[in-house]
Amino acid sequence: MSQDDDLPGDPVCYADMLVGGFVVDQETFRDVSRFRKSERSRLYEKRKGLTSTERAAKTAALIDQLRPVLEAVDYQRISLYWPIRGEPDLRPLMTELCNSGRTVLLPVVLEKQTPLVFRPWQPGCKMVRGLWNIPVPEEGPSQVPEVVIAPLVGVDAHFYRLGNGGGYYDRTLASLPAKPLTIGIGFAFCCLNSIFPMPWDVPMDKVVLDTGPLEVEQGK
Repeated sequence: MSQDDDLPGDPVCYADMLVGGFVVDQETFRDVSRFRKSERSRLYEKRKGLTSTERAAKTAALIDQLRPVLEAVDYQRISLYWPIRGEPDLRPLMTELCNSGRTVLLPVVLEKQTPLVFRPWQPGCKMVRGLWNIPVPEEGPSQVPEVVIAPLVGVDAHFYRLGNGGGYYDRTLASLPAKPLTIGIGFAFCCLNSIFPMPWDVPMDKVVLDTGPLEVEQGK
């Protein structure tokens, strides 16, 4: 499977795909995977189509919306991410958080289809190319984040996240001893009616876009 396949929190085993005791059949899994792959490609193209000026303006607006959300919580260990594929570049905010005394963490993939670990980052720290060529801190003790900020490819009305398809965030959140506060971030055009969540999908606690925080839609 490629990184763009929609993997559950653990390697695919259909006996484990249970919702209320019901097995999710293979045809359903294939249909949902095809839908997500199509939407993922469409939304990648939307991000790719932004001009540098548009991307910078949307990213600045997103940081302005996210900053008060983080200021309102008394957490010190905050995981962000290194931007790829046109994701919002939150590195200026990462520097702000470091300067304010908070610990900024970056996710690291040690092995495919295993939970992420989180290493501390600060401006100027030595970075190396990790899996899929994404820069990660070369060294540092693994820490457990209190807040996880995850980039959205898409998000639905119940805060279920469409990511890059590797299942790493869902797998990691399921493995942590205590669930951190999860915040999905992205541009406003990433909103979907539904991603057709599967049993292993973990909804975000909060979603913040360049247009402002979202509220979970009730009754859908």
